[in-house]
Amino acid sequence: MKKDNINQLFDKLQGTFDTEEPAGGHQQRFLEKLQASQGIVSIQKKKNTWWRPLSIAASAVILLAIGFSMFNTSPTIEQQVAEISPEVSQTQFYFASLIEEQVRQLESESTPETEKIIDDTMVQLKKLDTNYKVLEQDLLNGGNSKLILSAMITNFQTRIDLLQEVLDQVENIKNLKNYNDENYTI
Repeated sequence: MKKDNINQLFDKLQGTFDTEEPAGGHQQRFLEKLQASQGIVSIQKKKNTWWRPLSIAASAVILLAIGFSMFNTSPTIEQQVAEISPEVSQTQFYFASLIEEQVRQLESESTPETEKIIDDTMVQLKKLDTNYKVLEQDLLNGGNSKLILSAMITNFQTRIDLLQEVLDQVENIKNLKNYNDENYTI
């Protein structure tokens, strides 16, 4: 019977229940009121306010660092070389685009039979690129500019010759494979 009364009570109160969350700090305020009614005095903790000035200082340091880095940009090695000799940057652009095109062509020709030779070629190209960067640095440091510029051009020509030779070898391997496949009968 009591169960029926409880069910009737809940049926009557349906939709009138407060389902909202209490405001922030509700539990702390409740405990303070409870302690005050029992005569217990609570000691309030002093809030640490050191984080606010610290965050403002950190923000200022970050903004100063960003501003300093934007206004204190030093020219790249390529820009410095272009200042010394504008022809070098034009030549470098021409050779670099030609080399890049040949590298793409070489990578597109990659097969299991040619993979080793292509990988070796890429290693050699990286070595030549490292040597070129050393030559650029030597030019910036005030070395014999005519000799260094000649070495830079020779470096580019060596890369192009290497790529052309490897492309020819890859083509020969491909033709040899096709020739052997045609002569093989079942």
